[in-house]
Amino acid sequence: MSNSFPDDIRPPRGDKILVIDDEKMIVDMLRLTLESKGYTVLTAMSGETALERLEAGPDLILLDINMPGMNGLELCALIRVHVSCPILFLTARVTEQDKVEGLLAGGDDYITKPFGREELLARITAHLRREERKRSSARLHFEGKLAIDYDSCAVFWGNQALGFSGREFEIIRFLSRNPGMVFSREAIYERVWGIDGEGDSAVVKEHIRNIRNKLSACTETPYIETVWGIGYKWIR
Repeated sequence: MSNSFPDDIRPPRGDKILVIDDEKMIVDMLRLTLESKGYTVLTAMSGETALERLEAGPDLILLDINMPGMNGLELCALIRVHVSCPILFLTARVTEQDKVEGLLAGGDDYITKPFGREELLARITAHLRREERKRSSARLHFEGKLAIDYDSCAVFWGNQALGFSGREFEIIRFLSRNPGMVFSREAIYERVWGIDGEGDSAVVKEHIRNIRNKLSACTETPYIETVWGIGYKWIR
């Protein structure tokens, strides 16, 4: 097979891929192929070993269906209880019913044996890119021009970074991740300062006033609404 690989589908480096197959020749071939493209490769030749490898946190799993003992479908269903990363079946099975069973067991894609290296790498890259988009979406929260980056603990209005203190950001994080739910000052204080926080929940009111003042410089939308006699909520 050719070693050439188009630039637009060249895989990112460093992702961990777990290869599960009872045929050593296939495991070795896949390991060498993936390592040559910069992936970190974990291998397992049985269901029991595969479950142990999950502790390493793979970013994608290549799983053979036809294995002795615990077959790939059974293993996939068990893995799905603990892991959400893409699972790609490697199989000679090609019937529609086989594909349905695999997808119902928790698989994301099928790669039919024998397969070409470039097709395999392209599918892996596509699934990892999709996962990265999902992770990026979870890290960011958009409401019009307001963007909250939970990873960097930053809030932006358009391209402008807004200067919130650590406590102010944690209040924004907590409320914005639970939009529409009303929380008392005590609940917010316990969440942000911790149950052992030394202070008074009245400080929450002052922090929310500061948040509103900083947001009001950019927008008339209040975002944090007071529910009189109860507490505060993030407006959807």
